[in-house]
Amino acid sequence: MEISVIVLLVSFVALLLINVPVSISIGVATVLAMLFTIDFIPAVTTVAQRMGGGLDSFALLAIPFFVLSGLLMGRGGIAARLIEFAKVLVGMVPGGLAFVNIISCTLFGAISGSSVAATSAIGGFMIPTMEKEGYDRNFTAAITVTASTTGLLIPPSNILIIYSLASGGVSIAALFVAGYLPGILVSLGLMGGCAIYAKINNYPVGRLPKARELVTKTFDALPSLFLIVLVIGGIVGGYFTATEASVIAVLYALFLSVVVYREVKVSDLPEIFTKAVETTAIVLLLIGTSTAMSWMLSYENIPQSISNALMHLSDNPFVILLTINLILLAVGIFMDMTPAVLIFTPIFLPVAVSLGMSPLHFGIMMVLNLCIGLCTPPVGSVLFVGCSIAKTTIARLIKPLLPLYAAMFIALLLVTYVPAISEFLPTYFGLYGQ
Repeated sequence: MEISVIVLLVSFVALLLINVPVSISIGVATVLAMLFTIDFIPAVTTVAQRMGGGLDSFALLAIPFFVLSGLLMGRGGIAARLIEFAKVLVGMVPGGLAFVNIISCTLFGAISGSSVAATSAIGGFMIPTMEKEGYDRNFTAAITVTASTTGLLIPPSNILIIYSLASGGVSIAALFVAGYLPGILVSLGLMGGCAIYAKINNYPVGRLPKARELVTKTFDALPSLFLIVLVIGGIVGGYFTATEASVIAVLYALFLSVVVYREVKVSDLPEIFTKAVETTAIVLLLIGTSTAMSWMLSYENIPQSISNALMHLSDNPFVILLTINLILLAVGIFMDMTPAVLIFTPIFLPVAVSLGMSPLHFGIMMVLNLCIGLCTPPVGSVLFVGCSIAKTTIARLIKPLLPLYAAMFIALLLVTYVPAISEFLPTYFGLYGQ
């Protein structure tokens, strides 16, 4: 291995260990590695150019708008309405509140595009509510943490936009549609685990809702749920692109939050806009520095070396894909999703394609894999938020998380080895191959 690559890896890990922000760690490590190849000024200039080039994409314009729409929906009273809607759907089955938690997190995560926002908004209400009904607090927090990640598969999803950039242009519309069935599959897997747990622990069963209550709660939630229909329907129907859809999502979320639900005041908008700018800046800095590191690795032929090593590991595609998944799981434990997608897509995508996997299928597999990392220690952002809301510790959450990890891993294997789960809907809507 080249000395520059060793410097890159060692410096990156060392910077993370002393709590340097991930984006800064990636950028500094890349510059240090390049100093072993070229002089300081050319090294810094090259990194800056690669960062700028990584951000020079029209598709990335969708990210700030989807971030803003998510913040508006998060402050706009959406969570409470989705929870009430989920209650009338599944609250009467054994372990019904656990199902309500999962459905609410999935829907809110999909609408807001943020797993952290889903954990905060849904967990803030559901964790104490479920505890009052006799559910274990740690188990409740574990449900919230894992279920919140499913929203990253169901559009609008910023991470799928980033994968489109990293893969060289896989259709965002196709990726958006492809994420539905895998996201639902993960939710169903989590529900299965919760049903068994609820039966063993004899958790309470909710009452059957009255017809009028069912209609009322459904009607209250419809405006929020319509955002998904509006965005995806418009993209699939060819009325607008994903970037244009992000602007429409902002306008709709603004109208819903300020005019319809009246949960957001006009005086709150400057704060929300500022938060959206801050979040976008963090994401774009990650994209820029990760693109530079990815270029550095490609310059040193690391993707080709890893590809050759994997192809010589076994002649069995099952074994190679399992190995890729295990590596990505390990990466997800220690690295945020955005740099992981940008750095490792150029490394593993050629291997997957050589095995007959489509770039669309690989993207969904990769995002689902990294979703597991969001709820695993030591750096899982969603896990930390869930612990904070539940006022518990990571150590206490590990035991109830284990069966939920197992459910997510089984879903991952199904998505990996059954291409139709990811490819059926894009094919049905004529988006496959775009």
